[in-house]
Amino acid sequence: MNNKCIIAIVLIVILLGGIAFFNMNRDLKKTSSIEATILSKNDNSITVIDENDATYTFNEINTTFDVGSKVVIEYTGLLEEGAKVVEIKLVEAKDIKEEEPKDDISPDWLDDGIFSDYYTLAYNKLKEMTMDEKISQLLLVRYPESDSEAIRIMKEYQFGGYVLFARDFKDKTEQEVKTMLENVQKNAKIPALTAVDEEGGTVVRASSNSKLRNAKFKSPSALYKEGGLDLIKKDTIEKSEFLNNLGLNVNLAPVVDVSTSPSDYMYSRSLQENTDTTSNFAKTVIEASKGKGVSYTLKHFPGYGNNADTHTSAATDNRSYESILKNDIPPFEAGIDAGAEAVLVSHNTVTNIDKDNAASLSRTIHALLRDELDFTGVIITDDLDMGAVSKIENVAVKAIQAGNDILITTDYKKSFDEIKKALQDGTLDEDTINHAAFRVIAWKYYKGMIYENQK
Repeated sequence: MNNKCIIAIVLIVILLGGIAFFNMNRDLKKTSSIEATILSKNDNSITVIDENDATYTFNEINTTFDVGSKVVIEYTGLLEEGAKVVEIKLVEAKDIKEEEPKDDISPDWLDDGIFSDYYTLAYNKLKEMTMDEKISQLLLVRYPESDSEAIRIMKEYQFGGYVLFARDFKDKTEQEVKTMLENVQKNAKIPALTAVDEEGGTVVRASSNSKLRNAKFKSPSALYKEGGLDLIKKDTIEKSEFLNNLGLNVNLAPVVDVSTSPSDYMYSRSLQENTDTTSNFAKTVIEASKGKGVSYTLKHFPGYGNNADTHTSAATDNRSYESILKNDIPPFEAGIDAGAEAVLVSHNTVTNIDKDNAASLSRTIHALLRDELDFTGVIITDDLDMGAVSKIENVAVKAIQAGNDILITTDYKKSFDEIKKALQDGTLDEDTINHAAFRVIAWKYYKGMIYENQK
């Protein structure tokens, strides 16, 4: 090939490259638009879902339009590479719950609760699911001993999520933990809750591994004595960032039980302060956790008091109803008012509220939480394999009947089979399962976990 041919080829390549570069720059500067609904927003970004169920997050943008507003977003650049918003216009003042008819949703399911902006999305998702998948969404399962088993049973059952303990983090590096949890999500049709008890002090799961954090998180009581609520707030933010970075999205904390006696079983895990201070503690933790990717769980409703350890056997609480209302309920109320998304119920039998059932299996206790405290989030049982309730026949069914949305269980097969059998023989009706699954899915939308065709 002579020099003239080589020069010609080089010139052609340069010309074509120039044209491509010109076209790319022209496209990047071109203003395009999409019609979408606002799913969530914070101080400097919004996330929207378009008519094709694709979701996009626009950074460095704020809007006065509320979550649920249908808008037109004008932008420059490529959506996949981070477009720059030029303008946001309101199309119709309709929110998500009004965008599609809800005539077929039971009126009993509708409220102005914490997840209500996502009820239509949750209901549409629910209609796509089998009854087996709905049952499985109610189970928060003890993470198995091997990662391969965790993946296998997630594929088979499609659980609502896993709860992990110190064993599951032992000797793992940060990347190994991330990979472990990423593999769970890859095999979950609906993104899974990944929960942990990271209370601080005597109950630390992830931070017990020095490869993940130089020191275990301190107990709430130690933090409060050292720096008051300001240090509690700082610790909550740091803890949230630590858990979120690993891929954990639920913390089964804080303990908001009021305990001031060192002889109490719950004393070492509590704030060790009076009702008013514990209420401020609950409010501080919930408020500090918002927007950090990790949901916090108030526990152990309706207040643990001076009861014995329910991990090993039943515990009976003989305090008066008036005493519980005055001394134990306020911290839960403060946390709920601050935006708590989840409450965990204890296995204590509170005789002056329901003498026949553990709190986790008591309709009366759940009615107190729903009707008196106006809690609209998810209610979670303490572990059904704990000694206080593990010997009770059909305990999973009784937990659903009581009003729980999520059951923590190790023996997932037993829990699943009990619920399915109860549906078949009429002990449970489908509406009960549907309503609980509906609330769990609405929570996952609220948390920003479920985005179809996410980009």
